[in-house]
Amino acid sequence: MYIGRLERRKGVKYLLKAYAVLAQKNSNINLIIAGDGPSREKLEQLSEDLKLPNVSFLGYISDEQKIELLAIADIFCSPAIFGESFGIVLLEAMASGTVCVAGNNSGYIDVMKELGTISIVNPQDTEEFARRLDLLLNEQDLRELWQNWASNYVKQFSYPN
Repeated sequence: MYIGRLERRKGVKYLLKAYAVLAQKNSNINLIIAGDGPSREKLEQLSEDLKLPNVSFLGYISDEQKIELLAIADIFCSPAIFGESFGIVLLEAMASGTVCVAGNNSGYIDVMKELGTISIVNPQDTEEFARRLDLLLNEQDLRELWQNWASNYVKQFSYPN
């Protein structure tokens, strides 16, 4: 799942390309893209051009819908290639127990420390991006290890702190 603005710097086109590779090995996956922005039409066209199965563009969603979607997602992916000052979206996903894969921009690197560094990937490297998604989607022991780490790690960013 991706939630955010649909604009070039958010790297969603790279997510679509990695999803194309991932879907070749995983026929039972879905990609939900929530958000709107100037790149939406181009991204929908790219999804069609790549003949991607099971991709949904939801448009703008409410905070309540965001919480519901994070609760059911297996992976939250934010492949932003630049311009992220802090990874609050990653912290929101971690707080909901959702495994993250994130672009290697400075804002996300600053948040994803310790075990979280396995979540950082160069989104422009389609094969590596797809491998990381596949690993964190299908390796249950690694997922559980990551989720246990994240549930403790995210506490330092709580509102009282």
